[in-house]
Amino acid sequence: MIWAIVSLSFLSGVLFIYGGYLILASERLKIQSRLKNITTEKQKARELIDELQRPFMDRIVRPFLNSLSSFTRKLMPDKKRTNLEKKLLLSGNPGGLSSTEFLSLHYTIAVIVGVTGYLVAFLGNSGLNVMAALIGVIFGYIIVDMYLNIRINYRQTEMTKGLPDVLDLLTVSVEAGLGFDAALQRVVQKTKGPISIEFSKTLQEIKMGKQRKEALRDLGFRTGVEDLNTFISAIVQADQLGVSIGNVLRIQSEQMRSKRRQRIEEKAMKAPIKMLIPMVLFIFPTIFIVLLGPAALEILENMAK
Repeated sequence: MIWAIVSLSFLSGVLFIYGGYLILASERLKIQSRLKNITTEKQKARELIDELQRPFMDRIVRPFLNSLSSFTRKLMPDKKRTNLEKKLLLSGNPGGLSSTEFLSLHYTIAVIVGVTGYLVAFLGNSGLNVMAALIGVIFGYIIVDMYLNIRINYRQTEMTKGLPDVLDLLTVSVEAGLGFDAALQRVVQKTKGPISIEFSKTLQEIKMGKQRKEALRDLGFRTGVEDLNTFISAIVQADQLGVSIGNVLRIQSEQMRSKRRQRIEEKAMKAPIKMLIPMVLFIFPTIFIVLLGPAALEILENMAK
């Protein structure tokens, strides 16, 4: 009985003290609660702003593609995946998409174009809704392949054009006393374009511990440029045999400039033949209309009389 009275008294005292604390510190507790709420709201607003500042690709497109990747991964054969990964590598990996993500985007664009064709035919009351949808799906599928091929050709063409100038700068840097890696770094700093980006990736791989010959061979595999692969083979062979890299670079630079000059001459020789097509289709008919039109009209008038 005594212990119950003591426990009850102790509990009553604790509750009395706690109640007094709440009464005396009520204003302080209210202020702390409001500050906590304000801090929470600011944190939520900051997270929302950070989310909205992210690129549209990362906020909307990539999560959607990730949800479709598991489905497309099951439908895509290994051979097609390998070919698509190689194409993405040669094109510079646009958007940083994996093969399954890109294929999901490919199918999504085809479906969107098909639905657009169906809606256009439906609103136009043409009666060819299914045909328009089918043509839209085929067009959407082809246009993505065309974009990828055009991007690959553009990058390879830009690298081929810029390679002689890059080799000149590389040769001058090596002959000035820089090492090959330092000369590559100078090229990355002084040039722009796809070839500068690829050399930068190669330098990063070398800094991470990959052997130079392996990094250079990976560079040739990523680009698929014939002239660049020839240059890489010469550098790797010179490094293995102990030949002066400066002499190899100068010879390669002269050869690349000679090849570029030959390509320009070849295009110049093809230009007259290519000009025949628009001349025959557009210019000659116009000339015939201008020269023979009045005579034809006069003949028709005389025949009518």
